[in-house]
Amino acid sequence: MMAANKNGSIDICICTFRRPELADTLRSIAALERPDGFEIGVVVADNDDEPTAQSQVKALAHELKLAIRYRHAPARNISIARNACLDASVSDLVAFIDDDETASPGWLVELAATAEATGATAVLGPVRATYRQDAPDWMRKGDFHSTLPVWVRGEIRTGYTCNVLLRMTEESLRNRRFSLTRGQTGGEDTEFFDSMVKAGGRIAFAPRAFVDEVVPRSRAAFEWLRRRRFRFGQTHGHLIGRNTGGVRRAGQVGLASAKAAYCFGMALLTAVSPVRRNRSVLRGIMHVGVVSGLVGVREIRQYGLNPQEGDKRAA
Repeated sequence: MMAANKNGSIDICICTFRRPELADTLRSIAALERPDGFEIGVVVADNDDEPTAQSQVKALAHELKLAIRYRHAPARNISIARNACLDASVSDLVAFIDDDETASPGWLVELAATAEATGATAVLGPVRATYRQDAPDWMRKGDFHSTLPVWVRGEIRTGYTCNVLLRMTEESLRNRRFSLTRGQTGGEDTEFFDSMVKAGGRIAFAPRAFVDEVVPRSRAAFEWLRRRRFRFGQTHGHLIGRNTGGVRRAGQVGLASAKAAYCFGMALLTAVSPVRRNRSVLRGIMHVGVVSGLVGVREIRQYGLNPQEGDKRAA
């Protein structure tokens, strides 16, 4: 556990967009174990056109006795809401959790303890997906929606904002904000952490800092996973292709194309196993997205399209 610090504080930040599940998120925060010596604050940034979550947040703050700062951060661009959280924070440590997730009781203690033990700039925790009974069998067996960091040669080089603690006093994070241009395509968190690491920041992992997320019907579909993986690949392609010369870029295109072909080939060889087949296909689609990003194709817009869209979250 992080050593006592009478003057320490942690702000827990939540970006929201028309999500009734926000109430469960805030209730889980109210039930958290607290790191010794730290005061806990909460910032809720409402990304809707109108401040639709304000009355709910005010009522829950009173009910749960939580110190919540509400910010209206319109409209339908998740980076605006994320930046509003950072601007409203008054703490050196900032945690992010999504508005459709619930924190395990030891979530914040585990993140804070790992931050102290490692001295890392950012600490990621795992997101455990829970599927409804009507989700495809292959999806539930393969657990395609849980989130874990990606390790490359023993290091974590990028991150996510659905479960993270940030040490905002570090030079690599000072005055850093999320890209507004990626606020509707997605990938704003990938770019944020990629830039942080390139500026000298380090990322650690707290394997017991769990948050849980129920996968809604709108996301329990191959098409949603396909679009997600392709966009992830596009973002990665844009990042690795940035300031890269023509010859090296061509080499990266060739490498990503070969990886895509290999994955699709493996999908054919494992066609009898839906989990292995779909995992290979989705990985191949991600590499196709990398090629798309490397050659400069504009990233697909996923969020904030209209009020009736299946996935209302701006993140």
